[in-house]
Amino acid sequence: MSDLLSLSAVEARAALDAGDVSAPELTEAYLGAIEETGPLNNYVAVTADKAMDMAKVSQDKISAGEAGLIEGLPVGVKDLFCTAGVASTACSRILDGFTPTYESTVTANLWREGGVMLGKINCDEFAMGSANETSAFGPAVNPWQAGDGVDLVPGGSSGGSASAVAARSALLATGTDTGGSIRQPAAFCGVVGMKPTYGRCSRWGIVAFASSLDQAGPFSRTVADNALMMQAMASHDPKDSTSADTPLPDLMAALDKGVKGMKIGVPSEYVMDGMDSEVVALWETGQAWLRDAGAELVEISLPHTKYALPAYYIIAPAEASSNLARYDGVRYGLRVEADSLDDMYGETRAAGFGDEVQRRIMIGTYVLSAGYYDAYYLKAQKVRRLIRQDFDTAWQQVDAILTPATPTAAFPVGRKVEDPVTNFLNDVFTVPANLAGLPGMAVPAGLNTEGLPLGLQILGRPFDEATLYSIGRVIEDAAGFDAVPARRAGGV
Repeated sequence: MSDLLSLSAVEARAALDAGDVSAPELTEAYLGAIEETGPLNNYVAVTADKAMDMAKVSQDKISAGEAGLIEGLPVGVKDLFCTAGVASTACSRILDGFTPTYESTVTANLWREGGVMLGKINCDEFAMGSANETSAFGPAVNPWQAGDGVDLVPGGSSGGSASAVAARSALLATGTDTGGSIRQPAAFCGVVGMKPTYGRCSRWGIVAFASSLDQAGPFSRTVADNALMMQAMASHDPKDSTSADTPLPDLMAALDKGVKGMKIGVPSEYVMDGMDSEVVALWETGQAWLRDAGAELVEISLPHTKYALPAYYIIAPAEASSNLARYDGVRYGLRVEADSLDDMYGETRAAGFGDEVQRRIMIGTYVLSAGYYDAYYLKAQKVRRLIRQDFDTAWQQVDAILTPATPTAAFPVGRKVEDPVTNFLNDVFTVPANLAGLPGMAVPAGLNTEGLPLGLQILGRPFDEATLYSIGRVIEDAAGFDAVPARRAGGV
């Protein structure tokens, strides 16, 4: 089994086409890996029978020469994506018993291209969190451990997806990124995570958190695997009014273009108090790698960066307050019976939503209320526009921007959960890209002195994911990151 689990997605596709392995065999290996890594609490539902049925169909298509882009490759699905006939709860008690009759556009695209669904993966409740500790199913755990053996968070909200890919219990996985929820977990778990440009992947059928910020994206172990999955999942979707009708270039072809002649921006504002010195050192090393590969490093300024986090934590809760109003116990999900309709609403929402979700709903309702809308929400939107203008100015000088992905490595489970403000700071480097609608990718680039992964983040122009993959491949080759976590399937 360990030999199959060691294959990258690109290698697995080649092995399937060559007949060296069958799709059912590969799927069985990953189903076994899910069981082996069960203590990591990555999955909230395993769809073993469905996976084997899909694998058999994939094998028939491979044999007939009709294979899709990811034909036969096992995929884990973040529980925020609606999957037809499979419970989709957003890891919240309020959606207990909700089984969609429809498929999200992103997962439908993946299944059309031959992906095999392993199951639904743990995440922060309604994607609200930076550590995967707000899930109704309990926290997911990072397969990496510090020397003291203490369990670490995998990041959030897509922590289960990053952890599963790192632990070899998913070959590929979907995530969503509202303020860093793909890139931060990818950095914490030593995998590759891409947040595409807002509008690149359809949001239809994904449980909404903050509609102007949410964007789906892929997790993988390598940059090439990530490009392959991205090619399969992105599409224009008439069902999503924010979906962009912009053709996706050949991302696999972009992998070998290199960075010679590119100008890469280094924003001075991304040196902040509280950053780990090893993160700063890795950032400087990443700059040297790109310079050695032929890129020109350019110091740039993004002056409104310091306002990104406070603006985000006004806009995102405001949109969440509106989006989550639909969960009232009337039509689907949890219902707590009470003497009156109003009491039923209150009791259902109190029992169904966790503390973090309730906190954000209350913040959002407050900033949208009469007398505070102009003072908070409208002002935050103006700041958002200034942040976007900072990037627009930068694109006149550079082709992409290199930053750290996170201010620190992964921290112990439970350490920051009681301090929501400290938790929010995990997103300090990732939030600006969501506010500006830009693509961003996290690439594993090294280990700290405790043996934990650290990542670098690449930001790009709107709809220029191809350049990010070119740069990501150069960083990946220079870093030579081949470390694996101890708590993984097929490990020793």
